[in-house]
Amino acid sequence: MNSIHKEFSIANIRSKQPWFVFCSAGEYSVKVSSVPFISHFYSFEAQASVDVINAIPDGCIDILFDCDSSKPTAIVCGTTLEAQSVDFISQHRYFGVRMSPASIPSFLDISASELVNQRPNFNETTHKISDLFEKIVSETSFTNQVNIFSDFLIKFGIRNHSSLTQQVIAHIFHSKGNVQIQNLESLTGYTSRTIQRQFINDTGITPKAFCRIVRCQFALYNINLNTEIKQSDIAYNLGFNDQSHFSREFKSLLNTTPNSYINHLKNNTYLEKIRFH
Repeated sequence: MNSIHKEFSIANIRSKQPWFVFCSAGEYSVKVSSVPFISHFYSFEAQASVDVINAIPDGCIDILFDCDSSKPTAIVCGTTLEAQSVDFISQHRYFGVRMSPASIPSFLDISASELVNQRPNFNETTHKISDLFEKIVSETSFTNQVNIFSDFLIKFGIRNHSSLTQQVIAHIFHSKGNVQIQNLESLTGYTSRTIQRQFINDTGITPKAFCRIVRCQFALYNINLNTEIKQSDIAYNLGFNDQSHFSREFKSLLNTTPNSYINHLKNNTYLEKIRFH
C-alpha cells in the first residue's frame, strides 16, 4: 500500500482548472499546500474578455473568494460532473482554495451529495466561522491569505471518510482512473452495492464518476506537460478502448475536443502565466 499512498499524495496537486488560468489578466499565483487535505491555493485578477470559462470535473471542492473591495463574496464550488460555465467579474481579484480530491471541510453544513454541481454561498453553508471571511477578503497579500486559511482549516480539519472509501480512492488514483467495479470488489472484499453506497455517502458521487474524473485529470496533466504528445498514447496509457473513445470522453467532461484544447494551449501563454510561490 505504500506505493499507492505515494501515488495518491502526488495526485493531490494534479487537479487542473485550465480555464481559470486562461481567464487571468496577468499572473496566476499558485501555492502548493503543505496541509495534506488541501491541493493548492490560487489567486488571480480576471481579465476583461475571455471566450469561455468552464469549471471542469476534478473531484475537488473549491472555496472561491471574490475580494472586491466594494462587494466581496465567497462561494463553495462543489465538484462538477461535466463542464459548467463560470462568470468571473473583470478586474476583480479572486482567491481560491482547492481541496484535495474528495476532501470536504468539516465546517461545511451541507452533505456531500448536496455539493455536487452546486455553488452555495460560503457564509450560508458554514458553522464555527468567526471572522474568516472578513480576514480573507480584506487581505491583499496572497501569502497572508494562504496562511490565514491554512491555520483555520488545520484547526477544524476535514470529514473522515470510511476506510473503505479511502482504500477505493487510493486505488483509483494508483490506477489513474482505469478501474472496473469488479476490481474494487476483489480489492476490498465488499460487494459493488456496498462500495457504491459508502462512496456516495462519503463523496457525493459514484466510484464510476470519480474514475472518469481522475482519468480526465491525468489526460490534462499529460497534455499540459507536452502538447506534442500523441492522443493515441494518452488513450492507451489511460486504458481507453481507442483514441475515439478518449476523444468522446474528453469532450463530454471538458466541453471541448482534445485538438481544440491543445490548440488553445499553444496559442496562449498557459505555463508562463502560472507563478508558484
